[in-house]
Amino acid sequence: MGCLRCPRRCRGFNKARGDINDNSFNELTDLYEALSAWPKRLAREEPVFRRLVAQAQARCVLGVACGTGQHAAMFHRWGLSVEGADLSGNMIDQARKHFGEDPILRWTVRSFDMPIAAAEPFDVALCVGNSLALTPDLAAVNRTLGYLLAAVRPGGKMVIQVLNLWAIPQGPCRWQTVRQATWHGSDALITKGIPRTGARGFVEFILALPAESTQSAATAISFIGLESDDLARFANNQGAARIECFGGYLMEPYVRETSTDLLLITC
Repeated sequence: MGCLRCPRRCRGFNKARGDINDNSFNELTDLYEALSAWPKRLAREEPVFRRLVAQAQARCVLGVACGTGQHAAMFHRWGLSVEGADLSGNMIDQARKHFGEDPILRWTVRSFDMPIAAAEPFDVALCVGNSLALTPDLAAVNRTLGYLLAAVRPGGKMVIQVLNLWAIPQGPCRWQTVRQATWHGSDALITKGIPRTGARGFVEFILALPAESTQSAATAISFIGLESDDLARFANNQGAARIECFGGYLMEPYVRETSTDLLLITC
């Protein structure tokens, strides 16, 4: 989707595609941060990660598709050695700017659909925030799980979280979030929704700037629906010894028809 009611394209807000080899996500860094209620989200997710880190006796963590580094920084605050990787150079730049870099916190520009070179294996590797669903097809998902599991030591853990597309009704967009934010120095209203068409979902955004600017824009990022059985089979084929699936960070049972999320944990 392109601009709406706009004589010129709004600054920094172009069409993005769900393509993990495409750096178009650079454009969405500010939008991503504006829509993410990080304190609330991390408070909800922290107990699960605390438990997993303790179970794995983790000292080093890999976060792929780390975005602006919020999860990586959380692990670093716990005293863990962390690598945060993302294909977006802009997001990595923002992570480095906000959280710094030191001998146990490092950032790198790398897609999760690439082999992971590390001097030592990680204790925990995670790919959360629906990032894995941005792969183009199941072959890429299988390949990515292989790279992640290869980067984790025996007895370590891999954590995958994606939206459960199957609980979203097909049809018109379901608008979920409306938030005021600052966009390139101007007040803006950002709306996010997720429609579904068959086995594909679309994260849709509408950005509205002040009325006097007559600027508005829209964009969409597509993602594929992932089945728990497929993820479990891929992980098993790639060497995972034990696989658990949950419906979210409360560790409730996964129900395909109703769960908001699909959380997969291997060891």
